[in-house]
Amino acid sequence: MEVINKIRQKTSSFLEEIGELSYFAGRFFREVFSRPFEFNEFLRQCYNMGNQSLLLVGVTGFIIGLVFTLQSRPTLEEFGAVSWMPSMVSISIIREIGPIITALICAGRIGSGIGAELGSMRVTEQIDAMEVSGTNPFKYLVVTRILATTLMLPVLVIFGDAIAIYGSYLVENVKGNVSFLLYFNQMFKHLEFGDLIPATIKSFFFGFAIGLVGCFKGYTCKKGTAGVGLAANSAVVFTSMLLFIIDFIAVFITDIFYEL
Repeated sequence: MEVINKIRQKTSSFLEEIGELSYFAGRFFREVFSRPFEFNEFLRQCYNMGNQSLLLVGVTGFIIGLVFTLQSRPTLEEFGAVSWMPSMVSISIIREIGPIITALICAGRIGSGIGAELGSMRVTEQIDAMEVSGTNPFKYLVVTRILATTLMLPVLVIFGDAIAIYGSYLVENVKGNVSFLLYFNQMFKHLEFGDLIPATIKSFFFGFAIGLVGCFKGYTCKKGTAGVGLAANSAVVFTSMLLFIIDFIAVFITDIFYEL
């Protein structure tokens, strides 16, 4: 009975949290179209999230391009299909590897940061002080951050994809003496808009999920310093799970369109 009660409590708390997150998202959509628009804060958040994540995304993308090419090349050599390397790597990175890896990195880097920042503001009663002074803290703190992550993640994905493909080219240049022009001609020869558009669209949803969960965990943080760490940690875990669910749905819908 104890095990059943624990499962029931866990399920109940999980469903309650899903309901609270849905209400939080609904409030965001109501607030985003109402005045005043915190445009300066939105630009500041875009700069902070994008600029501070460029190096991490670039290094990760570069290593992914190197490792993916080094691991795939021997197999393609066995089948005499090394010439397919540029198209295979580019399509794999642009369609799936680039967006999901970049989103997971940003979930750890940006999502946890938002959760910890808003959580500390909630614990130190700064958000309560903003409400008392007549300022709308949800509009200033939450809406701007969710919009910034939604806008900046596709930019980071494109940047990471480009660096990853360049890393793949360096391996091909060293291993197979492939020129820059030949590599990218082969890449764009097999790359279509059907590869770019779905990956870009789902990147916006990834960014929205990162900002929404990070803000939700921080904004609803419980009192106490332990709550700040819990908010940051749970923001990463919850966001990572949500990203995989969104990715599965996006791939499923894209596959249906390809069949049509």
